[in-house]
Amino acid sequence: MGQSLVKNYLHIIFSTKNRQPFILPEFEDPLFQYLGGVCRNLDSPALMVGGYRDHVHILCLLSKKLTIVGMMENLKTESSKWMKLQSQSLANFYWQDGYGAFSVNPSQVDIVCNYIKSQKEHHRKKTFKDEYRSFLKKYKVEYDERYVWD
Repeated sequence: MGQSLVKNYLHIIFSTKNRQPFILPEFEDPLFQYLGGVCRNLDSPALMVGGYRDHVHILCLLSKKLTIVGMMENLKTESSKWMKLQSQSLANFYWQDGYGAFSVNPSQVDIVCNYIKSQKEHHRKKTFKDEYRSFLKKYKVEYDERYVWD
């Protein structure tokens, strides 16, 4: 086969350090747009970016030239620097060390986009920790609770 053809939909989830509620309403849209721009610059276009006060969700098409680790390093480093420039109140802004990255079936892309769009409503009923545990359970990811949160 002469060509390398790849299409990997990836749902990425990560939190602020210690789940601090740094993503205030005035920073939400600009942050989500910025994260989408970082994805675009990595040839991994974001289909949807959203989140809530203490975490973000990104649905993107992962570039065949990138590893997930490389993508996450870029996303977190660039957006953390950007957030700190937005306000002195964000001088101590950091992302958690870890992340979740889950493959998405092409038939589920619209469902995941809608899920990301409805984060504010979703988190009226469920904490980020409960949401994240649900993803780990759904994807059958083995984990030790002591090492998931930072």
